[in-house]
Amino acid sequence: MLAPSIFGENLFDDWFDFPSFGGIGRVENKLYGDRSGRLMKTDVHEKDGQYDMDIDLPGFKKEDIKVELHDGYLQVSAVKGLNEEEKDEKGKLIRQERYSGSMQRSFYVGDSIKQEDVKAKFEQGVLKLSFPKEGEKKLPEKQPIMIEG
Repeated sequence: MLAPSIFGENLFDDWFDFPSFGGIGRVENKLYGDRSGRLMKTDVHEKDGQYDMDIDLPGFKKEDIKVELHDGYLQVSAVKGLNEEEKDEKGKLIRQERYSGSMQRSFYVGDSIKQEDVKAKFEQGVLKLSFPKEGEKKLPEKQPIMIEG
């Protein structure tokens, strides 16, 4: 049965989220908002011999994001910190909280892709990556295996 869209992607996520019951364990929600379970959504498009990726990173700054290419894997990581401080009218510290969190995703792009082939741009909370499509590898011909016995 399909639930109406007013309930989100999973009707029971909010009802049975026991670790965060009563506000306990809401670190990710403090850092990333109510959509923390659906972070780094990625769209990949193929066109004109290249791949274009759009990765949603709302609330992040360009300085918080790192993109690396290593052994054919493109790794995108983002780190965010939050420091809340409340003072009374006399300037005395009443409460101070610190949160930090990170996330990362890796994509296999092929061994022939070099660092200079990858173009990256970050605007309005979306990281846009583009890189050439790796040439198709020719598969070896089928070789029969002799069965003994």
